[in-house]
Amino acid sequence: MDIEKIIDSLHPLERKVLVALRTELDFERLAKKSKLKEVELSRALAWLEGKGIVKLQEHYTTFIELAENGKRYMAEGLPERRLLKALEREHTLPELQRATQLTDDELSVSIGILKKKQAIATRKDEGLKIARTATGNEYVHKKFAEEAFLKELPLKLTDLSAEQAFAYEELKKRKAIVTTATVKKQEIEVTDLGKRLLAREPKPHQEYLETLTPELLKTGSWRNKKFRTFAIETPVPKIYPGKRHFTNQAIEYTRRIWLDLGFSEMQGRLLHTSFWNFDALFTAQDHPVRDMQDTFFIKDPEKGKLPEKELVKLVNAVHENGWTTGSTGWRYAWSEEASKKNVLRTHTTVLSARTIAALKETELPAKFFSIGKCFRNETLDWSHLFEFDQVEGIVIDPDANFKHLIGYLKNFFLKMGYKDVRVRPAYFPYTEMSAEVDVLHPVHNRWIELAGSGILRPEVVKPLLGKDVPVIAWGLGFPRTIMEYYKITDIRDLYRNDLRQLREMKLWMK
Repeated sequence: MDIEKIIDSLHPLERKVLVALRTELDFERLAKKSKLKEVELSRALAWLEGKGIVKLQEHYTTFIELAENGKRYMAEGLPERRLLKALEREHTLPELQRATQLTDDELSVSIGILKKKQAIATRKDEGLKIARTATGNEYVHKKFAEEAFLKELPLKLTDLSAEQAFAYEELKKRKAIVTTATVKKQEIEVTDLGKRLLAREPKPHQEYLETLTPELLKTGSWRNKKFRTFAIETPVPKIYPGKRHFTNQAIEYTRRIWLDLGFSEMQGRLLHTSFWNFDALFTAQDHPVRDMQDTFFIKDPEKGKLPEKELVKLVNAVHENGWTTGSTGWRYAWSEEASKKNVLRTHTTVLSARTIAALKETELPAKFFSIGKCFRNETLDWSHLFEFDQVEGIVIDPDANFKHLIGYLKNFFLKMGYKDVRVRPAYFPYTEMSAEVDVLHPVHNRWIELAGSGILRPEVVKPLLGKDVPVIAWGLGFPRTIMEYYKITDIRDLYRNDLRQLREMKLWMK
């Protein structure tokens, strides 16, 4: 290693530290001697370590300290001590509370502790009565292990005796009596290279230029100066810039895909009546999906307003007898009251229904998409969430057909990083034809289901639009679509809000 090259590459902060290292290796004293702030000293030491001049080792020590209640009890006495002193004779609970001024929780905990120590006895005689035992009389004149422990704090967690460890475990169970604090200490060792360098290190006043300025060029004064070289291979600290949550990055990318394809975005509220969430989509009122096991119904307000009477009348007819759609409907008595019940939307298809109902014939053809939250009454586990994002799309066009549907989906999944897409027959209540969409997992080489799709049934379109026009539609659970990119195997990790995960998660770049 060329010592002269290392000297020429030293930063001014490193030079100050090297001068101080001749006589001091303790971090705090080194900071005072070098007259550097802690952050400056840490940075300079990291640079010196990168050059092999020093070795750094961090040691962490955990101390047990008094917490808020612990500090108060040191002045007032532990609640169980105050209770024991008050028991000069047998007392009822109300009498003890007045005498000790303990809270309900403190009194309850103290009774439990003293019973465990066999220091008190209780009996029921026209109410609970408490008295000291012979053991309790002895405890009046000697300390509890917990009291002795508290007086010795702070203590190193690793240095506890058996009795201290027992007292600590007992006090940990109680509210805010003891707490822990971890102290970091950095050990500094000068390497052989560092020792050689210390013997050669120029004095602090020697001037090294960091930049070549116009003034230096004009005056020519740079000729008598020494320029610092830069060690570009030296490790630098990680920087965590501000950025969007990684899920939101993927959502914004997905939004851009559909906008670039000429789609308009659908938006709407999270709370809808069952009319829009179920009935307008030809979901029977006795269908299991409408049960409490699947849906979040709202208590306040329990019901909402229905749209104009003509639309309600047409949806009613479709459910009961099929109206003029060529269907026989569901053949039951449709309930207007049931359709008024408010629900958190179970899918973003509710936005499709409302969008179609608001369209005019002169606005066709039209195509829309949405990315939004949905809610299902699911048990939370590695593969299920009760709140998740769904991507929805519809194309309303007299010339639309199933081939167009497949084309849109393949285009979308290709842009999401899935080259191989297959479409297979399926069943959904409000589409016919219906299809599920699978993609080939790029790593595991197996097919996984990511979307449902189809052509909306006349029973859905005709009451909303006034005529039967082909509407191709699809919906996909967004979390499953992006989990592979982020190497996430537990769907709950998408929303953990863990600071380390948020810092280290890679950017969405497709």
